[in-house]
Amino acid sequence: MDLQLKDKLALITGSTAGIGYAIAKQLANEGAKVIVNGRTQQRVDGAVKSIIEATGNQEVKGFIADFSDKEQVANLIAQLPEVDILINNVAIFEPKAFADISDEDWLRFYEINVLSGIRLSRVYFDKMLKKNWGRIIFISSESAVQIPEEMIHYGMTKTAQIAIARGLAELTKGTNVTVNSVLPGPTLSEGVGGFIENLARDQHKTIEQIEADFFKTMRPTSIIQRFLTTDEVANTVTYLSSPLAAATNGATVRAEGGLLKGAF
Repeated sequence: MDLQLKDKLALITGSTAGIGYAIAKQLANEGAKVIVNGRTQQRVDGAVKSIIEATGNQEVKGFIADFSDKEQVANLIAQLPEVDILINNVAIFEPKAFADISDEDWLRFYEINVLSGIRLSRVYFDKMLKKNWGRIIFISSESAVQIPEEMIHYGMTKTAQIAIARGLAELTKGTNVTVNSVLPGPTLSEGVGGFIENLARDQHKTIEQIEADFFKTMRPTSIIQRFLTTDEVANTVTYLSSPLAAATNGATVRAEGGLLKGAF
């Protein structure tokens, strides 16, 4: 299937590893011009090189920006004044007891996970409307609906992303611009993989045992009872980025392995 993405310019934040990297690679494979983003030159250069080698698409470039720093975000925007596809993927997470989450933690999570997408959308959204085509996708999480007790601050930011995406979608009426959010379930990304490996080592268990225990005790409603792969999430995002997904707008699209019960 031709997703009609050739020569579309796509910016994927937080894309040197994990879900963001998988999205960038798939978009490049579809012929899109891809902008990879990370916090260090080494990580960005490595991701760009890897994607070019994997896809043969030479139209892959990288920009450094730490989304906790407004000046770096402004510099990114100055170098990239317009995009066709904006994937707001950059995010941080950490398990932490509610009583231990400081004001600074709450603000840091909001700054990176929520304001990053707001700042970029504020620049690119009106330009998409003017040319009557564009895609904005917020990579939220099943944690936006089923708030994890061990990461309430993270869940809050993911819920906020859904609200922003829906609100922006309301402003696209009668246009060919769409704004959606995607809700991945627990995904075996770089960060999660390292966390699981550390748990396995500390508890003298195999990674498979840790995974089984996690879904039995922490995410028992999951139907697939395993971590998603980053490519599985990227499949959904790549389709939503396409002109073929024109009928999907203002949606909260689930890619969480059946973890969430109900019709939401």
